[in-house]
Amino acid sequence: MHFPSDLAATRRDLLIGTAAAVATTSSSSRLAAQAPADIGPVIAPVSFEVNGAQREFSLDARTTLLDALREHLHLNGTKKGCDHGQCGACTVLVDGRRINSCLTLAVMHQGQRVTTIEGLGTPDNLHPMQAAFVKHDGFQCGYCTPGQICSAVGVLDEIKAGVPSHVSADLTATPEGSEAEIRERMSGNICRCGAYSNIVDAITDVSGRKA
Repeated sequence: MHFPSDLAATRRDLLIGTAAAVATTSSSSRLAAQAPADIGPVIAPVSFEVNGAQREFSLDARTTLLDALREHLHLNGTKKGCDHGQCGACTVLVDGRRINSCLTLAVMHQGQRVTTIEGLGTPDNLHPMQAAFVKHDGFQCGYCTPGQICSAVGVLDEIKAGVPSHVSADLTATPEGSEAEIRERMSGNICRCGAYSNIVDAITDVSGRKA
C-alpha cells in the first residue's frame, strides 16, 4: 500500500516530536531530582490571649491554631478529631466566636482572644454550660465534649445577638432558640456516642427555655 508523501512526512514529524518530548521529560525529572533541599520552615512571632493570659512565642508559620494550643501550650482539652473541620472536636472561641481551630493558622490570630474548654470553668467553679452537660448527661466517652461545650456557648451567644440560622423562618426576626434551631446550629459538632438529645437538653436548660 502506498501513502501520500504529505502523510508520510506527518508520521515522521510525529515520531520526531514524541522522541523530543520523552527526552525533555527525562531531563526535567533529572533536574527535579537534583534540586536543592527545602530551605526549611518560616518562623513567625505569634502573640494572642489564651484563657485570659497573654501568650507570645515563635512558631512555624504553617502551624494551625489547634496544634499551637495542644503542642505548644499543652492545652489538651481541645481535641484533634478529623483534622478536616468536619467533626467539631477542635472548636474553640476566638473573640467570642466559635471556630474550628484545625482549619486556621495560629499566625492569623495576632492580638485576638482565644478561649478553650480550660478557660470556661474549673472543677470547683463550672461554667453553666459545663454544669448543664453534667446534669443532663450530655456525653458518654467525652472525647467530643470540649468542642460541644465551646460550640454550645457560641450558639447561645449567636441567638442572643440575633444571628439567624438556616432553619429560621424569618431572617429579620429575633431567633427563638428552639430545639430545631439548636440542633441545626450544633450540626457541625459530631457525637459518635449519639448523645444529641441530652446535649440539646443541656443547651436549652442554659438558655432558660423549657426542654
